[in-house]
Amino acid sequence: MLYSNMAHSSEKSPTHSVDQVFYQEADAFFKTHAHTALTYDDITLATRYSDVLPRKAQVDTALSERLKLHIPIISSDMDTVTESEMAIAMALNGGLGLIHYNMTEAQQVKEVARVKNFVHGLIQEPITAKPDQHIGDLLKLIENKQYNFKTFPVVDTHGKLLGLVPSAVVKERYKGRTVKEAMHARKELYTLDEVAIEKDPIAAADAFFNEHLGIHKVLVVDKNDTLRGLFTLSDIERIIEERAATVKPTRDAQFRLLCGAAVSATRTASGDLDKQRILGHVGNLVQEGVDAVAISTAHGHTLGVGETVKLLRQEHPELTLIAGNVTSAEGVDFLADAGADAIKIGQGPGSICTTRIVAGVGIPQMTALYVASKSASRGKVRLIADGGITKSGDIVKAMTLSDAVICGGVLAGCKEAPGKILEINGKLYKEYRGMGSLEAMQAGSAARYGQSNLDKNRKATAEGVEALKEVSGAVRETLLQLVGGLQSGMGYLGAPSLEALHSQARFARITPAGQRESAPHDIIEIKTAKNS
Repeated sequence: MLYSNMAHSSEKSPTHSVDQVFYQEADAFFKTHAHTALTYDDITLATRYSDVLPRKAQVDTALSERLKLHIPIISSDMDTVTESEMAIAMALNGGLGLIHYNMTEAQQVKEVARVKNFVHGLIQEPITAKPDQHIGDLLKLIENKQYNFKTFPVVDTHGKLLGLVPSAVVKERYKGRTVKEAMHARKELYTLDEVAIEKDPIAAADAFFNEHLGIHKVLVVDKNDTLRGLFTLSDIERIIEERAATVKPTRDAQFRLLCGAAVSATRTASGDLDKQRILGHVGNLVQEGVDAVAISTAHGHTLGVGETVKLLRQEHPELTLIAGNVTSAEGVDFLADAGADAIKIGQGPGSICTTRIVAGVGIPQMTALYVASKSASRGKVRLIADGGITKSGDIVKAMTLSDAVICGGVLAGCKEAPGKILEINGKLYKEYRGMGSLEAMQAGSAARYGQSNLDKNRKATAEGVEALKEVSGAVRETLLQLVGGLQSGMGYLGAPSLEALHSQARFARITPAGQRESAPHDIIEIKTAKNS
């Protein structure tokens, strides 16, 4: 039996001397292989004494003191992986999505807004209308902001509640009517007092909706009848369900889903850092509630990235900043000193990245993670393994030296990914491309590879390819498999938490023959058709 419920001694048996020789701690192992760069398939992890049931292993992590995740998985800031739909799915399943920047700045702000407005607890600053506006004005606002709601509280210039415009009248046929004509008057509205909801706003709202059948929205006011917020029945029902769920969504203090966004170290035509543009754009993202900003480039140990991190840290001291990518301890120290909270490790490991072939640089992931983990700044910054993850076992290995992983290819086929769908010989595929591919750079990612100001007669040098991924199911299904594999690995190593996984890991080198032995071999595999 693999795992036993039988009682064990609370003291673990000492490591056998033979085990110490063949299965080494990280320092001893990587020093033994100091001049050989290793990746996930080059190593295996030794099993340890365990009293940990896999399903009980805790996989919570943090990217900063302010940003906690329930699973250590982040969706990549690639234009065929993460837009608002993917970011919503990641947050609903305990992770984080980084919305890519291969779009206009205004579009990216809207994508963040879609995530942050997806499900609320108390909507503290609901979008309001004034009595002298017309229904046509509200229709234009909905179209411009791409709101997915049509109900508007009505307030005066001081914020005092006057009424509510119901969604039933926000239609083209009524566009000439004033808000005052169309709204339900104040005396017709149900409200909650903000003092009454202080202790537990969700419980208070839930009790209200249980008492008032058929009411789907309730406004919150203060003692002066000034509007302080809005609850919706659908949001409260979802939050109540989530509290009882095994996988809990990642939310901010206002119960909104967490969301991250990538930005570039943008430069002016003269080559100087475009501070005004960067601050303006990130300021707009912050206004929409973005939880993390990733300064995302292929080479993060550069002047421009360092300057951008410093600039944003000074302007937004409470914002979680992710920076990268680097593969050295020196690079980690550089970005940590600039003010980064978390640092992306990885240059060239992705399945669609050709940086190592084109530029001749890049370090295989396990060695890069180990070297990065020895940075003098390791205690105050988190490390994120970015790229090369193809299976759950890779995540187990990565998490022995890092705090989270970024996944691209394993999520690119999911229905929530934004890639185009193609049918080839009866099978469905989604477009998946490297951000260094020619097509992606033409769409806006050239700055990521230092090629944004090329002469018009010179083509960009591609550091990625365009590819296809077979269409898979929902993100939730993929994440359940990945997290389940991670927890299984933690069970084998006797690690009840990710912190314990760091200390419990013992490494061994594996040969190509050992790699073949690790996978199904010398058989004819039977694949059972999935139920439709």
